[in-house]
Amino acid sequence: MACLRKSVRQIENLYKYKEIVVKKCKGYTQIRLFTTTPLRNALSIKALKELTAAFNSANKDDSKVVFLSGSGSMFCSGLDLQCLRKHSIEERRKAARHLASTLRTFVDTLINFPKVIVVAVNGPAVGIGAAILPLCDIVYASDKAWFHFPYSSLGQTPEGCASLTIPEIMGQAWAGEMLYAGRKLTALEACSSGLVSHVFWPTSLMQEVTPRVQKIVEGSAKMLLTSKALIRSQLKPKLEYVNERECSSLEEIWVSPDFYRQAKIFLERGTADL
Repeated sequence: MACLRKSVRQIENLYKYKEIVVKKCKGYTQIRLFTTTPLRNALSIKALKELTAAFNSANKDDSKVVFLSGSGSMFCSGLDLQCLRKHSIEERRKAARHLASTLRTFVDTLINFPKVIVVAVNGPAVGIGAAILPLCDIVYASDKAWFHFPYSSLGQTPEGCASLTIPEIMGQAWAGEMLYAGRKLTALEACSSGLVSHVFWPTSLMQEVTPRVQKIVEGSAKMLLTSKALIRSQLKPKLEYVNERECSSLEEIWVSPDFYRQAKIFLERGTADL
């Protein structure tokens, strides 16, 4: 059965999403990033809050799987840092605290989400867009996708538990190049290193992934929940600790003069520096 014709966004008595599109399908919830940020599909504070709300809603309904993707040619261009461009240090500190708190809540929601999360990376995954992938359960990618942690250009530390998950999945050598040197990873490289499970031709990505999601939801809900709990239970405390440490570090760095200068240059360059 295809997705229901009305999305959550169109139903007045439910949460009205502005930065994402949510559709309830038979056995799963589909979430698509569709933000209004200057950089395509960047995650603003509002977008992070809407994603958190959508995952919490899917956790409470009969969905067995959450299916996450981007829109257009971009999966996610990272956090929207425009809110940090304040003139006074007091304003920047307040904005940094708000962004770090919202990010912490969103990442913690992913860490503790009990249902299966499938991701279709339809285009570039930058910063937090790449960092959250190891927190999901199955990641498929378009051949045109690439993965980038621009922390050296921004002058900031990792986010989304990337300081733990990327070295564990890809090894110290790959992680060093990506997290310290800002090396871009192609979809095929991401697949060979374990970040992505399968790569598809761009025009067939959704046609390939959707039936796989539908196949998963044919299984027992209890089996899926129990299997994920067994696989993820030992990682949760460590991930929660890392998330807390990363967000505390970011809150401090985001108010530093060095970050302010580097972020200003980065944001002015826009997608050219991604």
